[in-house]
Amino acid sequence: MYTDGDRRLIYEWNTVPPLPPYDLKLNDETLRDGLQSPSIDPPPTAKKIEILHLMEELGIYSAALGIPAAGRQAYQDVLALAKEIADRRMNIRAYCAARTMESDIAPIVDISQKTGLRIQAALFIFSSPIRQYIEDWNVDELMVASEKAIRFAHDHGVPVMYATEDTTRSHPDTIKRLFTLAMELGVERLCISDTAGHATPIGARNVVSFVSKLVKQTRADVGIDWHGHRDRGFGVSNAVAAYFAGADRIHGSALGIGERVGNAAIDLIMVNFKLAGIFKGDLTKLPRYARTVSEACGIPIPDNYPVLGRDAFRTSAGVHAAAIAKAYRKGDAWLANRIYSGVPADMFGLEQIIEIGPMSGKWNVRHWLSRNNIPETDELVERILAHAKKADHILSDAEILGVIEPESDG
Repeated sequence: MYTDGDRRLIYEWNTVPPLPPYDLKLNDETLRDGLQSPSIDPPPTAKKIEILHLMEELGIYSAALGIPAAGRQAYQDVLALAKEIADRRMNIRAYCAARTMESDIAPIVDISQKTGLRIQAALFIFSSPIRQYIEDWNVDELMVASEKAIRFAHDHGVPVMYATEDTTRSHPDTIKRLFTLAMELGVERLCISDTAGHATPIGARNVVSFVSKLVKQTRADVGIDWHGHRDRGFGVSNAVAAYFAGADRIHGSALGIGERVGNAAIDLIMVNFKLAGIFKGDLTKLPRYARTVSEACGIPIPDNYPVLGRDAFRTSAGVHAAAIAKAYRKGDAWLANRIYSGVPADMFGLEQIIEIGPMSGKWNVRHWLSRNNIPETDELVERILAHAKKADHILSDAEILGVIEPESDG
């Protein structure tokens, strides 16, 4: 609670539930699932390496390097990323996705051996009844394929995260059978996948709680992942719900890129866990990370995108600008960054921006003049404001200086 003397300036309704007995781990899917979007321009290897280093600087726990079995270029990119982690002694953990097929796992084994890097294999297999019907498979066949793949990975020294595709539409008995088998075979992690973006926060909590209880019953030393998509717009909400329900590693991609409408946005996941006091990384580096991914993938950041969009901390409305400007006049950036924002700009190395336009008031003009070290007079404020009221757009600095010129000449 921020106070000024005896006054409480913000009443906090967003109470945080009791923290789980495990640390939050974030997993970045940008270079794997994120690049599966049909609208993405695949970035060159050097740019992927740059993005990997930005993940490290943000304090992201692990990253999906790709699917090396997808083709020659995919293999070469994963090899380069794995080599970079090994050679630079980076802290970020690596994993690669693969179907439950030896032919998919073999390239992971090969890259791990070439680089000396421990690479986890994320072995995924469909589990929902709708997918079983389409593929003409049953649970017994899924069990056989899963066991064969897990044993192959382990026999070649590759740790496994076992992922059931479309978990959030799968029957509890199927989930129990598949995950119990995986735990008996000694996998490191279980991944609950909301592959089609079907889950709501209640659904995410329910399925993660179910798996968490299953893990406790078997007493297996295994972590739980949540991999969510945002088809219903619940990506970030589901990620938060999953963490508190028992998932200690949460997946997401930069700007929410990925299949269809994308994955849960890892940048916004970081923002919300940071505001809750759970994520400890330095998010002043977040804007650079987002810009780099945006430019590398040819995906523009919408102006109204939370935190990272051009308009996130920008206003021209008179009432809002007046409150922000008055906070700055008090010499209190803390106030200025919170008076009209639920997210403080300075936490991300950004600042509030006050523009002048047709919806502006005198405080917009006063703030602009102060920021540009131009003496403020009532006549000058009125003249600039009158010009803004006649305009149909936000005034540029050049336009404002054009209005000021007669004052400086006289």
